[in-house]
Amino acid sequence: MKRTLQTLLIAAAVGVTALTTGCAVVRDQQTVGAYVDDATITTQVKAKFVEDKTVDAAAIKVETLNGTVQLSGFAKSSSEKNQAENIARNVKGVKTVQNNLTVRM
Repeated sequence: MKRTLQTLLIAAAVGVTALTTGCAVVRDQQTVGAYVDDATITTQVKAKFVEDKTVDAAAIKVETLNGTVQLSGFAKSSSEKNQAENIARNVKGVKTVQNNLTVRM
């Protein structure tokens, strides 16, 4: 139940972000369809992070542009960093993953 609530909250937050940052589309940075696809990918990656007990979803920022997912933030270990990348890589629509996570020492 707690994981489901967290997933819904993340999805809602991404949805609000998508609605409030529409200026990216207005500035011709990408099409409306691509923008929606990228928001969907970001939501799916974050939801999968919440579902996975080995990844701290709150510590990892996910941004998507034209199917390229960028991960930033902090991981507790190199295995968590690798797991986050693997999760992101396996989401439908992801073309590449830039893993910029920093492992805390």
